[in-house]
Amino acid sequence: MEWMIVSLASLLAGFVDAIVGGGGLILLPALFATFASAPPATLLGTNKSAAFWGTAVATWQYSRRVQVSWRAMLPGAAAGFVGSFIGAWAVTQISPEFLRKLLPLVMVAVLAYTLAKKDLGMHHAPRFTGRAEMLLTAAIGLVIGLYDGFFGPGTGSFFVFAFVRLLGYDFLNASVSAKLLNLATNVSALILFALKGHIWWHFMVPLAIANVAGSMLGTYMALRHGTGFVRTIFIVVVGALILKTGYDAFLR
Repeated sequence: MEWMIVSLASLLAGFVDAIVGGGGLILLPALFATFASAPPATLLGTNKSAAFWGTAVATWQYSRRVQVSWRAMLPGAAAGFVGSFIGAWAVTQISPEFLRKLLPLVMVAVLAYTLAKKDLGMHHAPRFTGRAEMLLTAAIGLVIGLYDGFFGPGTGSFFVFAFVRLLGYDFLNASVSAKLLNLATNVSALILFALKGHIWWHFMVPLAIANVAGSMLGTYMALRHGTGFVRTIFIVVVGALILKTGYDAFLR
């Protein structure tokens, strides 16, 4: 029964994550609620083991239909890999508890800015090219990669917002680029959690299959409906993140 509950959560997580990130908002709480006595690092690692496959499929599907700036994104993915590995190592040494109260406040700022700027992310107009774009993408990958390995909730949404606000991408192109960097951060954290023995391999297969199914549907919807749809889902996901993380931080 437990595997059915978390597999359904993984399906929905894959759907949301493929569109705009934030799948951890769904799967992680389901894992923590279902396995309340399990070590947090093990649940984080198990979540990564499922999210990796869904993100990989979404990245592949998007790259076939949307042009990716590979010259800038690959260094960003490498930086994200390094950052996430360091962050995942850190969470095995110290508690990420101090981020719980900060995260909802940051997400409120992101949501307020997005709502205030009605045209934000509606038009694809990259601000940088060449070396400048590469260096800024690498900086984004490193910083958000550190956060992803150490704590995680909202990583995909942070990547999307950074690409929209800092690089001038529209929401669809930002989502595609975010998938590539998020894939690298997932791989890095997954390796670390696996080496530390913090993955339940017997749950990985059903969770991964469900996540991939949700991811394929989410990618289809994003490509079919375009930037406006992705922006709307982004606002909904960030709003849900604020409610969930705010409750965890201040009311629980």
